[in-house]
Amino acid sequence: MTSPSLPVVRLRPKANARAIRHGFPWVYDNELVTDRRTRALPAGSLAILQDAERTPLGVVAFNADSRIICRMVDEDPAARIDQDWFAARLDRAQALRERLYPGPFYRLIHAEADGLPGVVIDRFDHCAVVQPNAAWAEARLDALVAALVDVTGVSVVIKNAGGRARVLEGLDDASGVVRGQAPAGPVAVPMNGATYMADLMGGQKTGLFYDQRDNHAFAARLSRQARVLDVFSHVGGFGLAALAGGADSALAVDGSQPALDLAQAGAARGGMAARFDSRRGDAFDVMAALAEEGRRFDVVICDPPAFAPTKKALEKGLRAYERVARMAAELVEDGGYLGLCSCSHAADLARFRGACNRGIGRAGRRAQLIHTGQAGPDHPLLPQLAESGYLKALFYRL
Repeated sequence: MTSPSLPVVRLRPKANARAIRHGFPWVYDNELVTDRRTRALPAGSLAILQDAERTPLGVVAFNADSRIICRMVDEDPAARIDQDWFAARLDRAQALRERLYPGPFYRLIHAEADGLPGVVIDRFDHCAVVQPNAAWAEARLDALVAALVDVTGVSVVIKNAGGRARVLEGLDDASGVVRGQAPAGPVAVPMNGATYMADLMGGQKTGLFYDQRDNHAFAARLSRQARVLDVFSHVGGFGLAALAGGADSALAVDGSQPALDLAQAGAARGGMAARFDSRRGDAFDVMAALAEEGRRFDVVICDPPAFAPTKKALEKGLRAYERVARMAAELVEDGGYLGLCSCSHAADLARFRGACNRGIGRAGRRAQLIHTGQAGPDHPLLPQLAESGYLKALFYRL
């Protein structure tokens, strides 16, 4: 059965319907039959997707303004996408996170992998930050938020409308509180024995990067009695974890003074302020200055922004990752450790590893690759969607 109230959209004969049946969640604009009727559908409309033989494949979110013209919402063509439907998806996602973590600090919804395409939700105890990065979710934000409050019991819900994904969907950039009152200040987040201060209203993305949790923990294991350099540190991600793991000192480098202030506050909150220092500036300039000063560190971690966010930016981005690796490797003490990270969708693991290896070689160093990390399990991967495996972390012994 199909829902009689929904319009129908149809795949072209040469489109790969088998991939959709096997779990691939997207239909691109050149794979769909489009006519005046379909082009007139409002962005974010729900529709029944059919294959070329008119067999229903499921309920999809339609957006003629996006390269991803359809996103699979439910493989049941008769599904009703209402508050109860959202609640069932949220309940299933929360059950996984509650099994993984002792407290309510995690990514609750990771888009397609949790059955809510284009939606990201991070939980900070009684607060939740929602990123409705697809038009269908924006149009149903009230139902999503009501279900979120019912399932989790959060009292504050913040909508974050930043990021290029919303631009690609034709959405605005208006962020704000949609339920409850904004927190009076940064929220304290316990993680890996450290305390992070997350600015939910004015910070990057949702305020904190939960995806690096397991990589922070691995770096902390390398950092006992070590001098640690955390480059592109944001709010102190690797540096604070290293101090919690017994590092003698940590120097955080970032271009944002507000982010470094939050890192300093986190160090103070965790009783580690005496071992923590920061330096504001362009990461490449600061690494060059540290090299000129003759500084060396036992552990150096670099977690830069996405240098290759698109395929067009790939080659330029790979050169930037190579440069990071070269400059960072020159700051590592002999026998020390180097961690290099990428959150670029376009740079797969093999290409990123190749860039890092070239950079280390150009620095005149020899290395052992000792660990390869990815995002934590609260950022699950949809096996059929390579883009969901964006985070890569390589740890070397030099």
